Amino acid sequence: MENYLAELNDAQRAPVLQKDGPMIVIAGAGSGKTRVLTYRIAYLMSKGVDPFNILSLTFTNKAAREMKHRISSIVGSSEAKNLWMGTFHSIFAKILRMEADKLGYPSNFTIYDTQDSQSVLRAIIKEMGLDKDVYKYKQVYSRISSFKNSLITVKAYFQNGELQEADAMSKKPRMGEIYKEYVERCFKAGAMDFDDLLLKTNELLNRFPDVLQKYQNRFRYILVDEYQDTNHSQYLIVRALSDKFQNICVVGDDAQSIYAFRGANINNILNFQRDYDNVEMYRLEQNYRSTKNIVQAANSVIDKNKTKLEKVVWTANDDGPKIVVNRLINDGEEGRFVASSIFENKMEHQMKNGDFAILYRTNAQSRAMEDALRKKDIPYRIYGGLSFYQRKEIKDVLSYLRLIVNPKDEEALKRVINFPARGIGATTMDKLTLAANHYKRSIFEVIENIEKIDLKINKGTQTKLKNFTNMIKSFQIMASNKNAFEVAEAVAKKTGLVQELKKDGTPEGIARIENVEELLNGIQDFVDGQQELADADGSLGEFLEDVALMTDLDQETPDEDRVALMTIHLAKGLEFPYVYIVGLEEDLFPSGMSMNTRSELEEERRLFYVALTRAEKQAYLTYVQSRFRWGKLIDAEPSRFIEEIDDEYLDYMVPQDDYKYKPLIDRDIFGEVDKSKLRQNKPKKGTPPPAHKPTEDELRKLRRLRPADASTPTKADIPVQLEAGQLVEHMRFGKGKVLSIEGVGQDKKAEIDFETGGMKKLLLRFAKLKILS
Repeated sequence: MENYLAELNDAQRAPVLQKDGPMIVIAGAGSGKTRVLTYRIAYLMSKGVDPFNILSLTFTNKAAREMKHRISSIVGSSEAKNLWMGTFHSIFAKILRMEADKLGYPSNFTIYDTQDSQSVLRAIIKEMGLDKDVYKYKQVYSRISSFKNSLITVKAYFQNGELQEADAMSKKPRMGEIYKEYVERCFKAGAMDFDDLLLKTNELLNRFPDVLQKYQNRFRYILVDEYQDTNHSQYLIVRALSDKFQNICVVGDDAQSIYAFRGANINNILNFQRDYDNVEMYRLEQNYRSTKNIVQAANSVIDKNKTKLEKVVWTANDDGPKIVVNRLINDGEEGRFVASSIFENKMEHQMKNGDFAILYRTNAQSRAMEDALRKKDIPYRIYGGLSFYQRKEIKDVLSYLRLIVNPKDEEALKRVINFPARGIGATTMDKLTLAANHYKRSIFEVIENIEKIDLKINKGTQTKLKNFTNMIKSFQIMASNKNAFEVAEAVAKKTGLVQELKKDGTPEGIARIENVEELLNGIQDFVDGQQELADADGSLGEFLEDVALMTDLDQETPDEDRVALMTIHLAKGLEFPYVYIVGLEEDLFPSGMSMNTRSELEEERRLFYVALTRAEKQAYLTYVQSRFRWGKLIDAEPSRFIEEIDDEYLDYMVPQDDYKYKPLIDRDIFGEVDKSKLRQNKPKKGTPPPAHKPTEDELRKLRRLRPADASTPTKADIPVQLEAGQLVEHMRFGKGKVLSIEGVGQDKKAEIDFETGGMKKLLLRFAKLKILS
């Protein structure tokens, strides 16, 4: 038997060794399901299955990369390169690029992110003269997204009287017109949104039987991770692709189905045995992650759910400490308790910051946690906040790059046509937009033919517009034979973007330049990484697709030692030695908006189960007596989920009876305040108060707040003593050796060979290097 199979227990080995036929693996939290998926793929390849015939669908791109790396170590990287492995969206974007012409799209179509889609809808609502307070663009976007995930096309919408009536009842009778216009605008711009990647794949497989047959024959073995999180659209794609050979293996845990709000349908996993004949079911019930107390506490909660697949999760790990439950007065106290507890655990157990996670039900709860962590000087990272790729300066660069790949992309064009300023104003853009809509052409095409159309735009502005399109065309020529980094570097310099940012000498302005530099570093890393892939060339199109499909967790930088703050939804699939679940109060967790039906409440319970099972060694549950909600202080009561845990697994820091503060010292020792002496302490008239000598901490804060002049780097900006041969450390790239120094003053650069980051050329005034020797 192959060596790697010896690493599996009997329950894990059984599904790995079943080669053919439909199978479902019910995998409890921490039971090694990723290992089963990985080794199953390796086993199929060892039995002669061509990697080109294996399709593996994962939850994140990061998970796919890790699995591919593990498979490479077993079967060799040259074969592992040929696997089709990634998220639903990334795999189907790849298929759609190959088959785009059948649906009337260019193969270089843009993928709109949420911001782009909402921007299009905002413009449509404005142009149609609708009340923006009734037709809120975010709500309209969500409604259209749910239509697409339920396979309700524009045509299907207008054939469905109930949907139209529901929209009319909610005072949005023109929802169908907005939907129709939105779809047409995206098509004209050669763009698909996230939901289209699934909807259009379904359209492709249903309208073109030859295409379906082609991919059925290609994907003879299909593996789906996190099957409980698939929505109706994903379910139909998997059913269609697996129908011919029925060699489908799905892995999931109904107890971790927490994405109903995104359209995930738990029935997909509950009814899997009805969808295929002779399904083999396997259960992974041994938890390798958590202590006995955590596993059994989680079991005692999830047992309260009525809709579930039967399994008994157990562990051979130690009992471990009980789960700590603490009640605090308010969210400020809650934050201080969590920060102090993290600090004490770090000191007592020599733990790193990255060993701790704070999980909450809503993003708004992070503020109190952030305040408390900052005061304790504990570094942290918020997941799910403003993504690096959503920052203005990064979006600006990416919009130029998108326009180079797809000149029809109107959202990208509108963003950058007058940034940096070129004298192309809003009036000109309005005329161009009207003409584009009238002729059913893109704005870029209108500008290209501007002499043939009388738009009443003066000659000077026409010249500026032509100069802009010519610049984009010159970048397109470059993109045809250069990699993504070379094009992006040219764009940053030749468009005047970086020079524009340099005009702002504030710390924020400098941070924006650093962000653009970081983007270029990231593109170089991407290009280097693409060299490992069989069918990749590091082109601009590949990079843009990678960014468009990136999830928040894919941007994780694991070498940064920071406490993780995130919503429980984002914590899925992660694990930490210490986990703090905060805000365990009725109406907050479970959410007041998710308690109308049993199925909603059961999803909230599954969410709590997911949160608790992220912990390896110790879990903390906190709740407060009163919390501000919508600007009002309200009394809070403990969450029912705390009561649902068997008491034997809990350690209450505060007794369950009424809380009353017991002073630790006798107040009489302070005596009475002699108010008559208070006057003597006042400074005499005309006498200046004694000078306050700032502490080192205050000086540090002042230095951080004082705006620096970007044109005159400080001593901290450029390490004066940096020389070739020295060892340095960079926050992102790790340790490295300085090979050479070139340039003077602001333009001084160092070429450094980093142990993990490889060879990098860094501008010293932004590099933030620590000299080791």
